[in-house]
Amino acid sequence: MSEPVDPSPQIVPRAEYTRRLGERRDAAAERERTHAITGNSRVAVVVGGVVVAVLVFAAGWLPPGWLALPVAVFLGLSVWHQRVTRALRRARRASTYYERGLARLDGDWSGGDEGRRFLDDRHPNALDLDLFGGKSVFQRLCTARTRSGADLLAGWLREPAPPDEVRARQAAVTELRPRLDLREDLALLGADVPAGVDLDGLVTWGAAPPILSTSRLVPWLLMALAALALAGLVAGVADLGWLPLLAVAAVEGGVALALRDRVGRVVKPLEKRAHDLAVFYGLLARLERETFAAPKLAALRAALGTTGRAPSERIAQLASLIELLDSKRNLYFAPLASLMMWTTLLAFSLERWRVAAGPAIQGWLAAVAELEALGALATYAYECPDDPFPEMIDGGPLFDGEGVGHPLLSAAASVRNDVRLGCELRLLVVSGSNMSGKSTLLRTVGVNAVLAQAGAPVRAARLRLSPLTVGATLRIQDSLQDGRSRFLAEVLRVRQLVGLAREARPLLFLVDELFAGTNSHDRRLGAEAVVRALVEAGAVGLITTHDLALTHIAEALAPRAANVHFEDQMEGEAMTFDYRMRPGVVRHSNALALMRSVGLEV
Repeated sequence: MSEPVDPSPQIVPRAEYTRRLGERRDAAAERERTHAITGNSRVAVVVGGVVVAVLVFAAGWLPPGWLALPVAVFLGLSVWHQRVTRALRRARRASTYYERGLARLDGDWSGGDEGRRFLDDRHPNALDLDLFGGKSVFQRLCTARTRSGADLLAGWLREPAPPDEVRARQAAVTELRPRLDLREDLALLGADVPAGVDLDGLVTWGAAPPILSTSRLVPWLLMALAALALAGLVAGVADLGWLPLLAVAAVEGGVALALRDRVGRVVKPLEKRAHDLAVFYGLLARLERETFAAPKLAALRAALGTTGRAPSERIAQLASLIELLDSKRNLYFAPLASLMMWTTLLAFSLERWRVAAGPAIQGWLAAVAELEALGALATYAYECPDDPFPEMIDGGPLFDGEGVGHPLLSAAASVRNDVRLGCELRLLVVSGSNMSGKSTLLRTVGVNAVLAQAGAPVRAARLRLSPLTVGATLRIQDSLQDGRSRFLAEVLRVRQLVGLAREARPLLFLVDELFAGTNSHDRRLGAEAVVRALVEAGAVGLITTHDLALTHIAEALAPRAANVHFEDQMEGEAMTFDYRMRPGVVRHSNALALMRSVGLEV
């Protein structure tokens, strides 16, 4: 049995984010001033250049060599202006990074990746626990810059990890949590590239077998042809005849036609990918500069030393080749590129690169993706310094939580309750009035179980749990396209849960208003049979109900089951809730009072 990993002490995220935001805004303001100065200076140099040109050509007061001075100054200012522009973009992006961090602390994480592509009504809990979509767990967590990093984080939420893996992630997140500079750098990389960079196509390209020859003889022959073509062009321009150029062009055309299909298969997957590679290069270069103590992080760092040269150098080389490839789109260079067999020449260079380093791309991307996923959990851990890591045990089934609250609710809005389920007490039947907190309790338990087994901190004073598959029926919907009623959809989900309960990993079931779509007699018989089957299969969980007849299920399954409830109070015409879970069965309903409170005459 492992001990819980202690959270980092003295973390005050709001104060640190506010301090850094002020520094980044000051830096942005300074760079804006410099940006304006360089821009105005370039205009002044252009004006000065016009004056020099007038003095050279119109007045004849200056020799032509003076024209080099404004040109050189303008080029120097242009280089400086580009650097200032990049620094200004980075400062602005850094300000946005900390603005969004402060917004998350205030409960607003809109604008991030919602992960709607991961929604699947066949998954046993993703829809029910709001793992993906607007205002979801994934949107709260995800800070990944690559699609692979986001996909991996989503996979951790969808599929619980074994205890040893959870402990390894906890250690990695603990080490990354105070490294705010590292996480900022990773978030700011590729400022001009849209979020969600997808590099899977690059992985496929790198793993494919060679298409072109990797011998250096063929490229040398092609370069010789290109040199002859350029010589022929010079001869034609010099009125020495166009026949040599036409002859070389004919040979080049035949070679290009023979290689066209294979060249296309090499270059097409890479066209317009230079910006994507800028993100990949930055992530790799930043990771290469780090040293880690946590075994998982150390292993990720070691995975980057597989090709002799640093992966960032390899990717930079590939990015340069792709930029050269894309240069053929320049309107002025395109005719010359065609004459020089530019695409064909670069295809052979790209093929040599692929043979040397292509198969390693998948491992590099996997390491970066895992670093991003761990970094997302570390950011969440940093922003929730009072949330501890759970203690994972190898036995079970067990969910033993003290002061458990919903992670997506603010501290002021979150009411915490103790929830203990294990080998002796396997079922809690939760009764209570409308809006009293029954469904929120189920989501609270489920989301914390998902976060715990993903390697993240949990919203609890303390939590011990064993490996658990989480299954829920909190958001069952009908389907017009599939001709499926809500009741049938619920029956199918319950059948799925019963199947999961029979697997090796114990099931944590969270069932809201079981079989509410049928009559009381069938509901009671069906619900008791299903719950008994789940408990006898080794599952633990909670069911909620308005129908007090279902509270007898706990009596029938005692001591493996118990009744708990939530209450409400009427204060004049206002209904209030304390959201505290109490033992026993609720003794009254608020349905009629709720109807009357909104003006219905009942």
